[in-house]
Amino acid sequence: MIKTGPLAERYAANYLRKKKYQLLDVNYRTRLGEIDLIFKKKNYIVFVEVKARNENSFASPKEYVDTEKQRKIIAASQQYIAYKKCKLQPRYDVVEVCFEKDKLKSVKHLENAFTLD
Repeated sequence: MIKTGPLAERYAANYLRKKKYQLLDVNYRTRLGEIDLIFKKKNYIVFVEVKARNENSFASPKEYVDTEKQRKIIAASQQYIAYKKCKLQPRYDVVEVCFEKDKLKSVKHLENAFTLD
């Protein structure tokens, strides 16, 4: 069995690069939380949570990004913005990576999946 987490992050990063996103950071960790991928796209700094599941999962990958997870991502992103002195508008996306029998089935990018509110 393959480890789908790191593989899903690679698929997500490659997918977003093809959409002209510029990769800034991978697996940014703080005591407040972790951000899987950080990209720049036009006037946005995009914080991406990657969720991988197999085709027969009970819920969609996006459903696993609950309110608590969102709070951690937002807190870590605010720390990142302050540390990097970033002036870009933050945005929070989710990339769903679905596998079928250890092979990539689909990648779905959900822009603005959640907000600061």
